[in-house]
Formats: sequence, structure tokens, C-alpha cells
Amino acid sequence: MTIQSHIEQKSFKARAVLVGERIDLKALSAADALATNPLTVRVQGGGIATLHRYGVAVFFAVSPMEQVAFLRYLQPLAANPYPKPETEELEVRIEAGGREGVSGGVVVLDDAAVERLQVIADVLSKSALLSLYESKVAGEFDRIEPLAVELDRTGRIRGHSKDLLKKIGSMLLVEQRMVGRAEISEKPEVLWDNPALEGLFARLEDEFEIKERHTALERKLNLIARTAQTLVELLSSKHSLRVEWYIVLLIVFEILLTLYQLFLR
Repeated sequence: MTIQSHIEQKSFKARAVLVGERIDLKALSAADALATNPLTVRVQGGGIATLHRYGVAVFFAVSPMEQVAFLRYLQPLAANPYPKPETEELEVRIEAGGREGVSGGVVVLDDAAVERLQVIADVLSKSALLSLYESKVAGEFDRIEPLAVELDRTGRIRGHSKDLLKKIGSMLLVEQRMVGRAEISEKPEVLWDNPALEGLFARLEDEFEIKERHTALERKLNLIARTAQTLVELLSSKHSLRVEWYIVLLIVFEILLTLYQLFLR
């Protein structure tokens, strides 16, 4: 059964806003919800919004002022809100009987049914999340590259294993959020009940290069984690070698002390 969104415009904006690490959807009343998975609600003033537990709200045909008001309402429910939210936008056009597809930032739909909008919301929200993680990983690359260059030039590294372990932990956390919470590589649940929308989903996924970006991000995460782990092992080896030298020096000192005492006798 198709759920109508009651959006009358033939052309409107879809806008995803990454507000925080997650949104507490349980605190929201589902009484006025149009649909669930993801939770889809009407927005005061017109339009609808889909809410995703990994911290994204996607607006359809909602005015900028109403978006601001709705996001203000969501603030207490958002964990660790971002000071500068990532956003992703797409123009939606309704053409009854037309061929559904996406090109150049415009998606054409047969109608504005909630299920179709949920498919768009899934891709837009994942794209916004990927943008955040791509920025984070790029920053880690910039910080870890000088260590690799120093190791290549001098054969030594300066730094603390604690800082490197933090980098490893940070990368593991990003990967856990991508795979566990957002399930970026998985299809949305709405497709299980609406298999006819798989073509639309595939075209949107290709347009935003979700799979390619996810794969590239995973490779970078693995590379950073391996590099940081290698540096930690090198630092540990250096510390172990230092301890061994201390032990050798203590043994030599003890031998010298024993010889000294023997000669005195």
C-alpha cells in the first residue's frame, strides 16, 4: 500500500542535514508519523522530514525557516551535535508517467509517495555521513603523513604511542559507525516491501557514488590504522631496546662493582 506524502508541488528540494552523532528517535512520538524505518513525519508549515538514528534529518518541500525551527526542536534529541552540519541537496521533480531517474542533481519521480521519498532520503543521508567521514579521514592523513616521511628519511620517529593508539581508536570508531549504525553498504528496509523501487535506489546510489566512496573510505581507514599500528610497534620496539640497554648497563655496573670489591680484598 502506497503512503501519500500530500506534497502538492511538482518541483521541490530534498535536503539532508547531519545534525549530530545520533538522534534519539524513541523520544519522538510516532503517533503523527506517516511511516517508520526511517521515521517519516509531517513538518509544520508544509512538507515532510525523514529522521535517521545516525544523526540525519532529510527535508522534502520544507521552507528554510521551517527547517531551522524543526532542527531547533531536534537539538535536545541529538547526541554530540555538530557545530557545522554536513548537508546534501537534490532537486525533485514529479512527472506522472515519466521515466524515473536522476541526472545532474535532479531526480524525476512518478509521484511523491512516501516510499519514493524514503529511498531518496536513504541515499542523501548516507552521502552526508560519508562527506563527514571523508573530511575526518583526510585530516588524519595530513597528520600521519609527516610521521611516515620522517621514518623514511631518518629511520626514526618522534611521538608517543598513546597518541598513535588514539588515532587507531578514532579510525575504528568511524568504521564502526559506518558499518554498524548507518549500514552504508546495506539497502534500505523500504525496498523489502517495495522491490519495484530498487531501480530508483540503484540510480541514486550511482549518482552519489555511495559504494565507491564507501570502498575508498574503508581502504583509507585500513591504511591509516595499519600505519599507526606499525608506528606503535616501532615505538614499542624502541622502548624495549632502551630497557634492554638499561638492563645490560646494570649488569655491567654490578660486575664492575664486584671486581672492585674483589681487588680491594
